[in-house]
Amino acid sequence: MTRIESVFAKLKQQNKKALIPYIMAGDPVPQLTVELMHQLVAHGADVIELGLPFSDPMADGSVIAHAAERALAAKTSTRDAIKMVAQFRKTNTHTPVLVMGYLNPIEIIGYDAFADMCADAGVDAILMVDLPPHEAGEFPRKLTARTDNPMNQIFLLSPTTTAERRAKVIENCSGFIYYVSLKGVTGSSALDVDAVREQVATIKQETSIPVCVGFGIRDGDSAKALGAVADGVIVGSELVKNFADTGEDPEKLQLAVAKVLAKMDELRTAIDGI
Repeated sequence: MTRIESVFAKLKQQNKKALIPYIMAGDPVPQLTVELMHQLVAHGADVIELGLPFSDPMADGSVIAHAAERALAAKTSTRDAIKMVAQFRKTNTHTPVLVMGYLNPIEIIGYDAFADMCADAGVDAILMVDLPPHEAGEFPRKLTARTDNPMNQIFLLSPTTTAERRAKVIENCSGFIYYVSLKGVTGSSALDVDAVREQVATIKQETSIPVCVGFGIRDGDSAKALGAVADGVIVGSELVKNFADTGEDPEKLQLAVAKVLAKMDELRTAIDGI
């Protein structure tokens, strides 16, 4: 059983929902990321989603796209991001870390080499947005079959996913399914809770894999509404936006972190009240 699978099993026993914050590795400065990961855990994160900086993040809106630009400007590479996970693991061996990125940098490194790098660092799951499930081959099974550090392959489902593609995602996915709550990119706001409830119910009829919902969650109310129909909520843009104008200014960075942690407290309180 992977760390992610263990966390969801424990949450199910406790009748609780997962809170999964997203941050971009290296944004706005590389030295902030590991400490922020620890602070997210202290403020209720069950799993951390760590973005891998990429110059063409097609699934992301302007908030996270600009975060990637800042991270790249700060010289944060894919390898650097994975090293941050290894640093985090020196003092935290229980909180799962999911890395989210795009295929181009991973293909340059090589699939097996990237998987080895992630396993050595203590990564728990990989989400490659532009890897179609029907083209994943044996990669997902190779991840979960590792003896040193088994990992999960996370896939996305959305309101426009066909039944055929949904079946393929369920076949290849493990850990949890990432359900995109709306049409569009990260940071969009046209949230339809009833539509999400219907889609999640359909997915749950076909698999026992936990389903977590992301995109469009901005506050405690939206987190509570979606947490009531899913196994967890994923929040990114609402956190990342706080680093838009900090630069390297220590006071601005401290204020931005405080806002992120206050939002975490709001979200944690909301979903724990379901």
